[in-house]
Amino acid sequence: MKKKGLVSFLFVVAIGVLVVSSLWAEEKAKGSPPVITASYAIERGYYGYVWKIYLAANDPDGDMARIAVEVDQVGYGHYPTDWIMLKGPYRKEFKGYLQWNTFSSRTGFLREWTTITVKVTVIDKAGNESRPVVFPFEFVSGAVKEPKLPSPFDSGPLPRLGYIHVDLFDPTQMGADNRREDY
Repeated sequence: MKKKGLVSFLFVVAIGVLVVSSLWAEEKAKGSPPVITASYAIERGYYGYVWKIYLAANDPDGDMARIAVEVDQVGYGHYPTDWIMLKGPYRKEFKGYLQWNTFSSRTGFLREWTTITVKVTVIDKAGNESRPVVFPFEFVSGAVKEPKLPSPFDSGPLPRLGYIHVDLFDPTQMGADNRREDY
């Protein structure tokens, strides 16, 4: 009889856990997601280039909280997401740029034609996420001609929204012991 009671109790607890977890899973973020209304970045630059990713976004709820930056590198893979917290004046609407000083403390150089892809989204306090914008970038040697910024980024000085903190690797040097050992 005690076994039957214990089994019934465990059954009721299991059903309760399933019901509560399904309600949590079905709970949607409240409010409207932020919208990235414009974006721009050049596609080529030398290693160490100060790359600016221009963004304009708004949120009807006025609760934008952070920008997520995801970097993928051909030959290496995916880096951890970098989070840029938005300050108070930028919660409802912003137009500015993210700055990435592409020199890395993890490698002295990146090979010519190293390619990365940067995906940017804006997330509000309720967890709503904008549609992503994707920027390809290729490292090339030589001078970079700065083009005229497109609208709406061509109207005076823009604020820096934050820095991108991703240290790139040279995948051709990873795990390699560059010392020669003769046997």
